[in-house]
Amino acid sequence: MNNLKKFTIIGLIFIAGIGSFIYGQFIVSTILFAFAAIYSNIAMRVKLDS
Repeated sequence: MNNLKKFTIIGLIFIAGIGSFIYGQFIVSTILFAFAAIYSNIAMRVKLDS
């Protein structure tokens, strides 16, 4: 998976988290923000290791 796809996935998850937060679904938005952060860290570690 190239960098554009990774950043697109992270961005879409983050925007979905913002939308969930605006509509009052705080648990869903927390899960989406956490998933975006964890996925971003994993993607950066793979990039640094290689």
